[in-house]
Amino acid sequence: MSIVCLVLLGNLGDLAGESYQQTDADFLDSERDIYRDDGSTASTAVLVGNHLYVANVGDSRTVISRAGKAIALSEDHKPNRSDERKRIESAGGFVMWTGTWRVGGVLAMSRAFGNRMLKQYVVAEPEIQDLVVDEDFEFLVLASDGVWDVLPNEVAVEVAKTEEEPEAAARKLTAVAFSRGSADNITCIVVKFQHDKAGPASPHQD
Repeated sequence: MSIVCLVLLGNLGDLAGESYQQTDADFLDSERDIYRDDGSTASTAVLVGNHLYVANVGDSRTVISRAGKAIALSEDHKPNRSDERKRIESAGGFVMWTGTWRVGGVLAMSRAFGNRMLKQYVVAEPEIQDLVVDEDFEFLVLASDGVWDVLPNEVAVEVAKTEEEPEAAARKLTAVAFSRGSADNITCIVVKFQHDKAGPASPHQD
């Protein structure tokens, strides 16, 4: 499962971190009595004035098209990232290769909501990026790993550029990911910045 969303707020503060921690607690509580141990990733964009805050947990990713270039605004939480591996091992866990790098030989990401059995190592603390929005910001692509598994950042931006409307761009990205054989959750939102209009952005999802 993956969560990809755009949130418009007037005051950020520590809301992102607190919201992620509360979501994690609620996720775990919802599965307490049904004997399941699922998990989810998330990528969140928060617009406060002319500041864009991007938070992520897991391997959902936010990419911006800025002056025609694809720039990742989040870094995937993979177990083989040196800082993530060090954090996991410091907590008493381990990372091993079983077709891909996995926490405890089980989970192919190092941060997520849920995943009760690995919760000591798989945390839900987000990493947050802060950018000042300017005229070069064209659009955002927020997507789950089902898109990024088969589409490099640059290709995703080029595909999105072929459609004028963000909803159509999101639909095209999911279709292209599926056609390329993606076997994971395919979720996508495209957000276009409209600098010459009253509203700063127009979100659509598929």
